[in-house]
Amino acid sequence: MDRAVEKVIGEYEEREKVENRIKREIGFDDDHSRRDEFLLSVGRDSAHILSILAKSLKPKTILEVGGSYGYSTLWLAEAAQSVGGKLITLEIHPEKQQHSRQSIARAGLASSVDFRLGEARELISQLPGPFDFVLLDLWKDLYIPCFDLFYPKLSTGAIVVADNMLYPELTRAQALEYRAHVRTKPHIDSILLAVGGGLEVSRFVKGAV
Repeated sequence: MDRAVEKVIGEYEEREKVENRIKREIGFDDDHSRRDEFLLSVGRDSAHILSILAKSLKPKTILEVGGSYGYSTLWLAEAAQSVGGKLITLEIHPEKQQHSRQSIARAGLASSVDFRLGEARELISQLPGPFDFVLLDLWKDLYIPCFDLFYPKLSTGAIVVADNMLYPELTRAQALEYRAHVRTKPHIDSILLAVGGGLEVSRFVKGAV
């Protein structure tokens, strides 16, 4: 991985260490009123899996639904650039996306990222696809509606990764609902990985080897 990318990743992870201490002090699990202040990233292990999967798949188009401050965006952008693909990242908060833009630029990855600002369902409806790799990482009540919108636009062999399937416990019921819903769709093979907050990895297998 390029040094510039590693440097920015390190900055994110240092920020998260500080924020984790703050969250423990304020009892963050019981008070989500400040959730938009924090990174709430997928974590290094999950990000590494995303990178490995994306690079192995060699996607032309990666879709990130919920970019937040840009930690996973950074890993996916690096993967996209390494295989000659493009990342489309969706975020509803302007200040979060601006932070992500600045980080991506400092990492030298701006040419590989298409930033879209707005409500996820509206943006997905506007995008033609096909999508070869998708990361779902936004508020959990939007997982199923977003999945249903991009599902018809998945390419053969496409992979969909959904974060926070096991943690936090507060959203576990919605995660279970999503996992069950995905398995009702034709041509989907899906598995839960107990990594980070829990990853549901699904593959669109219609016509795939």
